[in-house]
Parts: sequence; C-alpha cells; structure tokens
Amino acid sequence: MSTLQLWLPAALMLVLLALQTPVTWAMAVAALGFFLLNLGEMPLANFAQQMAEGTESVSLLALPLFVLAGCVMNASGITRRLLHLAEVLVGHATGALAQMCTVLATLLGGLTASANADAAMLSKTIGMQMVQRGYSAPFAAVITSSSAIITALIPPSIGLIVYGFLAEASIGRLFAAGIVPGLLLAAGLMLTTHFVALKRGYKPQRESRAGAREVTQAVIDGLWALSIPVVILAGTRYGIFTTTESGAIVVLYVILVAIFGYRDMNWRDLPEVLAESVRDSASVMMMICAAAAFGFYLSWQQVPQAMSGWLAGTTTNAIAMLLLINLVLIVLGTAIEGSAALIILTPMLLPLVEGAHIDKVHFGIVLITNLTIAGITPPVGGLMYISSQTLKVSMGAYSREIAPYLAVMLGLLVLLSVFPQISLWLPDLIYGTGPVQ
Repeated sequence: MSTLQLWLPAALMLVLLALQTPVTWAMAVAALGFFLLNLGEMPLANFAQQMAEGTESVSLLALPLFVLAGCVMNASGITRRLLHLAEVLVGHATGALAQMCTVLATLLGGLTASANADAAMLSKTIGMQMVQRGYSAPFAAVITSSSAIITALIPPSIGLIVYGFLAEASIGRLFAAGIVPGLLLAAGLMLTTHFVALKRGYKPQRESRAGAREVTQAVIDGLWALSIPVVILAGTRYGIFTTTESGAIVVLYVILVAIFGYRDMNWRDLPEVLAESVRDSASVMMMICAAAAFGFYLSWQQVPQAMSGWLAGTTTNAIAMLLLINLVLIVLGTAIEGSAALIILTPMLLPLVEGAHIDKVHFGIVLITNLTIAGITPPVGGLMYISSQTLKVSMGAYSREIAPYLAVMLGLLVLLSVFPQISLWLPDLIYGTGPVQ
C-alpha cells in the first residue's frame, strides 16, 4: 500500500472541510477517492455497497420516527405551551428571557431530538425577543446555542441513537443515562446566566413569582409533551416495547395528542409535517451513509487500531485514558463538525474504551457531551453558526461572549469523566446492571 493511497483520502476530506464543503459530501468524495485509488483490489461498486450498508440496522429506525414525532409536536403548538411554562417558572428571575431559553431547551429535549433544530427554534423565538428587549445580540446567540446542547442529552436524542447504533450499546440505557447530565448542564447554564445578567442589569420578565395555581395550570397544559420521556423509559423498562419500537409508539401518541388533545392540528396538516420530517431525517441518514463508506477506508487502512495502540501506550488508568480522549476530542472538535466526528471517531475509539474497561454507556454520554460542546466552539461549531446567522452576530463577538459558558461546560465534562455514576446510576436504577436493548 503506497503512502498516496494511505493518506490522500483523509487529506482530501480535510481540504474539502476547509473549503466549507458540507460534511456529508466531504466524507463521500474522500471515500470515493479511496475506492478509485484501489480499483485493482476492489470493484467501484463496493463504494455504493458500503454506503447502503451504513443504514442496515434496526436501531436506526428510531431516528426518523423520533424526528417525525418532533415535527408533529412543533406543528401542534407544543413549543408555545412549553414557552409559557418556562415563563411561569423563571419569568421572575434576573435575565428572565435567557433563563427561559435554558428551561425551554430542557423541556424540548424530549421533543425535537436534535440540537441543531433546537438552536434554530430558540434563536428565532427567544433569541430575537432578547435582542428586541435590550439584550446584546452576541449574548443571545451564545445562550441559544449553549442551551441547545441540552437536547443532545435529554431523550430521545439523535446523537445517542446514532452512538448506540455504532457502539452496539443499549439505547434505552443511553436515554436514561443522559437525563442527569442534561439537568446538571441546565443548572450550570442558568447559574452562569444569573451572574452575567446581574452584572449587565438584564431585568425579569414579570414583577413577581407565579402563584401555585398558575404554575399548576401551565404544567397541566404542557403535560402531554412532558410525559414523552416517561413513556419511552417506562415502556422499555417493563418490556412493553423496544427502544426502536418506542419511536413508532411516540409518533402515534403525539399525533393523537395533537389532533384530539390540544386540537391545534388536523389531518390535513400531516402531509407537510411528513415532508419536513423526511427532509430532516434524510440529511442525517445521508451523513451516516457517507460516514460508513469513509469508515471502510479507515478500517481497511487499520487507522482505528493504530490510534488505539498509540493512546493505549500512554496510560493504563481508565480515568486518565478518558481525560486524554477528551483532550484529543476537544482539539478535533475545533476543526470537525460534531455529527461527523461522532460517526467517524466512535468506531476508532471503541477498541480503546473496551480495552480500558470503560462502560460503553458512560463513554457514550462523555463522547456526546464533548462533541456537542464542539458545536458552540469556533471556528466550525454548527450550533454557533445557526444562532449567529439568525441573530446577525460575527464570530469574533460570539467568541468573546462564550468564555464563561464554555468553562462551565468543560467543568461538567470533567465531572462526567471522573465520576461515571453521574451517568450510570439512573440507568442502573431503571434497568438494573444487566444489558438491555
């Protein structure tokens, strides 16, 4: 195998990424280059075959189903009801709109399943309101993109589904494992916002704390939406349905709620909702196909084994290994978009994780948290771009505002790495310590 055949596909992908080529196409073109360089050893048809094989998993059925459920929820007025609930809960706090942003992102975690979708929604709704009411646009972009990270941890998360598929880990346990870290992240963001808002004089949204009757009414109004993670975890825990089947159950559940419960949607709205969910799902599935072909190149060249061997030679301590992996991922995250990094790096890191006897569910939460933090990190953070473009904020202004929030998130990442029970105690409580799918 020549040096050209070994390194040209990887170099080609990095060049395409530097030219701001969409991640899917960068991986696909690089993989195609590998197959063209090796026509003498394998037919070109293998390229298409590897892309197709990337979708051949029952676990991936959950992804488009949860995306569809989120689209139905957004079309049926759930976001508006949850925004009202967030306002009732924290509208009296200093920097109320920013606090509402974090609370709403936490409540929406079980609905959108996508951090990118959350960032777009939050920046278009609360972000624009913040700017109109005197908050700085860079601060609004930072809090909307940072809050969207919570969605990557609260079930059902697309990132957790993809990781579970790649790592052959229990998606049910991953869903349960993401809840506590997600809530801790929300608390950390809200505490940081309190001090920033206090310093800048960002005022409350309402004069006094909401009364018990108003809070109760707001909770009841949003109860259908808030019950979705409970339905998923309870159903999988007691064997009523698998995690994959829970996607279909949730779709049916939210359609019935939207049409007969809230009555803000009718059957005629479903074609447009279906079309939106197909577009959203297709973009993720195409990335998985491209990554499967690129992953074949990495496997063929034994890159995962080489990387694992290099890292394994540095330390034998599981915690030290996990912290070292975090450091590598943080550096890579400044150059590679989070979703692509998840798909490319998971197969490369798994042999190392298993060799160090690190729980795959625990590692999944650390990995997803790390790579989603990369979404708010310049220069290629996807969440950063979504919020910044919506609110017309430059990368320089955004970078100056992100520092305190980034520090809090990196601190949480270290805690999750050093203390695995933060992630594992809830799945162990719900499912026990044995494997579950």
